[in-house]
Amino acid sequence: MGYSYEPALNIALTELQNARKFLIDEIAGYPTPIAGCDTQFNQLLSDRTRIANAIQALENRPFVPTPRMLEPSALS
Repeated sequence: MGYSYEPALNIALTELQNARKFLIDEIAGYPTPIAGCDTQFNQLLSDRTRIANAIQALENRPFVPTPRMLEPSALS
């Protein structure tokens, strides 16, 4: 099996980082909203959180225990 999924993950991470930049710019340029009443602004804030969570999930390398390595401390 010659296919590696790493390039696809790198592309996804880059695209999410680009989306975050565009979203931050859009939020920064958004007219002052009325707190709790501006659904479009609230959607931007929601999307910002979703993108941040997706980036964190892609950057995170969770430990997966195996019979040879039951605890993360065995990595060091």
